[in-house]
Amino acid sequence: MIKLGILDQSHIGEGQQAADALADTTRLAQEVEKLGYSRYWISEHHAGKMLSFSTPEILIAHLANATERIRLGSGGVMLPHYSAYKVAENFKLLAALYPGRIDAGFGRAPGGMPLATRALQENKFVDINKYPQQIMDFVGYLNGKLPEGHPFSGLHAAPSISQPPEVWLLGSSFESARIAAQLGTAFAFAQFFGTPGGETAMKHYQEHFQPSPSNDRPKSMVAALAICADTEEEANQLALSTDLFFLLLENGVDQHGFPSVQTALDYPYTENDLYRINRARERRIIGTPDQVKAGLLRLAEQYQADEVLVMSSIHNFEARVKSYRLLAEAFGLSNHQ
Repeated sequence: MIKLGILDQSHIGEGQQAADALADTTRLAQEVEKLGYSRYWISEHHAGKMLSFSTPEILIAHLANATERIRLGSGGVMLPHYSAYKVAENFKLLAALYPGRIDAGFGRAPGGMPLATRALQENKFVDINKYPQQIMDFVGYLNGKLPEGHPFSGLHAAPSISQPPEVWLLGSSFESARIAAQLGTAFAFAQFFGTPGGETAMKHYQEHFQPSPSNDRPKSMVAALAICADTEEEANQLALSTDLFFLLLENGVDQHGFPSVQTALDYPYTENDLYRINRARERRIIGTPDQVKAGLLRLAEQYQADEVLVMSSIHNFEARVKSYRLLAEAFGLSNHQ
């Protein structure tokens, strides 16, 4: 049986404040831990008014303190903005506080609009081609083994730890898969983005994987948007919020909150809007527990993935928890803890 984890972007729901969304995120992490999910990852995005946070490391610490067993991770830190040394210090501290429970997931994308990127990189020259070197430096700082000749060889990243975080490269492109294979890290593909070529990218990663001190074999995951309810009709209605959210996001609309189902029902869609929504639905898995389970198993088979991260973007918190509960019951997760 494949492992299931959670990807939570913790958007502020329409009618909420950031504190409300963060309280829901904390409750959700506690609930899905009880249900038997293996991981709970949170994303990094910047400057959006619907965002309840932009610093995953801080929220990981809070969620780890509020839970007992589930792994907590970043999905992911946008490393080109930052110093690999400082990020290593952050994750080593998390790993020292919560041994065996921390994942460090990284991405190359900016995670926001150009203005936010310029602010994050103020007074700094960023060469995206140095990203693989940043990953190698991060791993070196984790293990205290920067190579001789490295400009920071011998530099200690505090604190010392016995169980380093799992390192994952995240992506929605072939390039991220190539880098993960070359460096011997685990790799997660964001299928829900809709970027074509995901199966080809994952196949390349698995066929060209180079063993490393962290992993002797490929370790793969696919992240999907899935919404589960008692009936197909109910699941499709809950998914209307996601349809509108991503439509407005693609149109560059700065949303103040994740839309409710009623707001989505009332929106004046054009024929082009509806066409784009229908196309986007093709990569989402929406329906009853049996339908969603079958869809996720099919996706895992297509990607030859060891694990699936599930993102259930639902405005109503109780419906979101129920979606994850129905899915956990369909997979028998609690029986595999």
